[in-house]
Amino acid sequence: MSVVENIHLEPRAKRQKIEPNEPSYSSKRCGHWFVRYGVCTTCNSSVDKDQGQAFNYLLDGLQLSHEAVAVTKHLTTLVSCSNEKKLHLVLDLDHTLLHTTRLPCLTEAEKYLIEEAGSKRRDDLYKWQPQGENPMVFLTKLRPFVKDFLEEANKMFTMYVYTKGNRDYAKFIMKLTDPKKIYFGERVITRDESPYMKTLDLVLAHERGVLIVDDTRDVWPDHKSNLVEISKYNYFRMSKSKHSKPYSEEKTDESETEGGLANVLKLLKEVHCGFFRVGEEKELEFKDVRLLLQEIEFNHADKEPFSSVETL
Repeated sequence: MSVVENIHLEPRAKRQKIEPNEPSYSSKRCGHWFVRYGVCTTCNSSVDKDQGQAFNYLLDGLQLSHEAVAVTKHLTTLVSCSNEKKLHLVLDLDHTLLHTTRLPCLTEAEKYLIEEAGSKRRDDLYKWQPQGENPMVFLTKLRPFVKDFLEEANKMFTMYVYTKGNRDYAKFIMKLTDPKKIYFGERVITRDESPYMKTLDLVLAHERGVLIVDDTRDVWPDHKSNLVEISKYNYFRMSKSKHSKPYSEEKTDESETEGGLANVLKLLKEVHCGFFRVGEEKELEFKDVRLLLQEIEFNHADKEPFSSVETL
């Protein structure tokens, strides 16, 4: 749990008139660490957006100063490592934990899935439609082992979701994978907050204690050393795949025990074990998952690689 998630911030901007041209004495000394709806929660001064980083996904209207972000990241990782023996894990959704397609994109050989979706025979396939005027219907297929993966990973990590889908889509997926908010809480970052590239700037934990699992490395231009690249999960037929049949048409699926998530979990356990293998607790302040990933990659260079997973 991050430091910010324990702070109660009243929406002062909605109930208090601000005079930006007449700053109080306290505002001259204040670092405007915590801002809500453009107003500093300490000195009540109005604060420009470029003076900090927005964290609307945690709390509507929340902005932290750059100094507050740095301190929070440091303290969150320190407390998490020392007290809970947990690191932080950022998970992609599409092609990592699941595969979603539009109903009109199904081939004739896949249309049997429409009846199976949501039936008692299947607890991994769902048919759904976004709220609003969009009439499009979707099918979402959960990746094999995903439920066990989340349960096991939760013992070692504080987890985030980071998706290029919008918030409505993420909310639906969270209802399937984490309905009681046990695994992710409010830590769900979408394209609404991050429309272009993905960045650990939005994750309130120090980079030395953060691992990323994603099927696409290019969306993490500044954090490839934190990335574990998982094999892309394609259950439905993809438009560019004309030669081999997908799992959906073959009526098969990825292996539970040897598939992408199972093998990534083995790697995550190895990193977690290596991180907390210390003689004294103070040594944890110098541990770095990025160095551990490099070491693991080197150690496995002359051996069989992890099936369906690549470390970068």
